[in-house]
Amino acid sequence: MLKYNLIIALFCVLFLSACGMRSIPISINTVDAAWAEVQNQYKRRTDLIPNLVKTVKGYAAHEKETLQAVIDARANATKTNISADQLTPDTMKQFSQAQAGLTSALSKLMLVVERYPDLKASQNFRDLQHQLEGTENRITVARNRYIEAIKHFNNLVTAPPESWYNSLFLKHKPKPQFAVENLEQVQEPPKVDF
Repeated sequence: MLKYNLIIALFCVLFLSACGMRSIPISINTVDAAWAEVQNQYKRRTDLIPNLVKTVKGYAAHEKETLQAVIDARANATKTNISADQLTPDTMKQFSQAQAGLTSALSKLMLVVERYPDLKASQNFRDLQHQLEGTENRITVARNRYIEAIKHFNNLVTAPPESWYNSLFLKHKPKPQFAVENLEQVQEPPKVDF
């Protein structure tokens, strides 16, 4: 009888030590933190936009359509707020589309800026432009960290032995990754004409 109890105890220790009882919740916390960082960096970008728009407005008041598009895209991006536990492929697509709309509007604004040498020379505008460039880099880093956290979490909930514990007790589903929205356009090399 002692022999069977020892075997059962040994089995339980081995099973519980590699079952995901700790690793899956820790991974969820890492995913949540990585997602919060992604949202934080996108928030930083949206916080910079009003100052950028005001600076451009002072130099290019007749570019109202472009400025309004940036303001509208910012409003759309800020209202699309998704918590980490609400991440599904559909909500991720919605979030990505809102951010892509803002990126597109900012690109058009930067094209407008090219037409105004005085604006490009403005120290205030240059500072804002550098902050925006730095923020775009931070967004890239935050997204990469999120992608790595999701990869680790998805491996835990889909690969044995942790997936066994997950399927029996936790029942977490793999979380969605960022996806390229305009994949067809990205696959085409840019055309450069001189």
